[in-house]
Amino acid sequence: MPSQRGGRVFTNGHAAGILGTGSYLPDRVVSNAEVAEKVGVTPEWIERKTQIRERRYAAPHEATSDLAVCAAKLALDQAGISVDRVDYIIVSTSTPDSPQPPTAALVQNMLGAPHAGCFDINVVCSGFPYGVGLAAALQSLNPGAYVLVIGADLYSRILNVADRATSVLLGDGAGAAVVGPVPLSYGVVSCGLHTRGDAHEYIRVDAGGSRIPTSHETVDTGGHNFTMQGRNVTSFVLDEVPPALAGLLRNAGIEADQVTHFVPHQPNGNLLDNLVTKAGLDHVTTHRTLQRYGNVGSASVPVTLDVANQAGAFADGDLLLLAGFGGGMSIGSCLLRWWSA
Repeated sequence: MPSQRGGRVFTNGHAAGILGTGSYLPDRVVSNAEVAEKVGVTPEWIERKTQIRERRYAAPHEATSDLAVCAAKLALDQAGISVDRVDYIIVSTSTPDSPQPPTAALVQNMLGAPHAGCFDINVVCSGFPYGVGLAAALQSLNPGAYVLVIGADLYSRILNVADRATSVLLGDGAGAAVVGPVPLSYGVVSCGLHTRGDAHEYIRVDAGGSRIPTSHETVDTGGHNFTMQGRNVTSFVLDEVPPALAGLLRNAGIEADQVTHFVPHQPNGNLLDNLVTKAGLDHVTTHRTLQRYGNVGSASVPVTLDVANQAGAFADGDLLLLAGFGGGMSIGSCLLRWWSA
């Protein structure tokens, strides 16, 4: 029977850990010069304010599921797990292919994994840590299961290209990980899932749901575009995320100086600098991909994780702290000990 000690989930002699990672970024590179022209600033202004130099936009024929499948195949290949062995597929996205069916069902079909249970989650940029936590919980119910956790977003489809607060930040991409059984001394140590619903207005797409259905008016007035209250989001991140991470480490019985790697959401380089300092993680190796890819929403954490993994950054036994924060407002964090097979 599964049991839990010190925040760690055990399943018949194994823990839940990451076996492989993958990521996919579209081919089209969008420079600061291209974005700056549309919002009335200079490329230098964008880089100074955000540390972002470029981002990627999907091709017209690509949807969220297409990017997700590409990332998933790479993660499965690295893990050495055939698609027929996948028990669950979790897709985190706030830009689904369509309101129905779930994007995870489309991914399942495209991958050829007909026996996998599939579902989407939408906590925006917190989604990948949420997904890893859910994968560990699923393993406690089904010991030995393999769970494909994917974060994918196509923000280029819901941007107001003239909105300086959002269009300079956001891009498209997908990242994935295979979560499966690892030895007890490795894997997921603890996960923290937090929501501040009273701050839900900070990040929004107002139209297209049951409260404000799609109409000619909502299209004409930009009601389907992504909007963000930048200053409120910054205050939320700096006020709420550091104590959430401190609580996660405390509950796991881990001191901050034991953490080896910090893999955070990639919202804005200057905000990330301030967060690292305020969270007391200056000594930790913080991994960044925002310079090349910008903010890719749910994909930020898994893309950054994969880039670091592919570069050989993680050694056997390293402690990784994953953290996402975004709409809701939500915070997802996950502490895991890296296993190198």
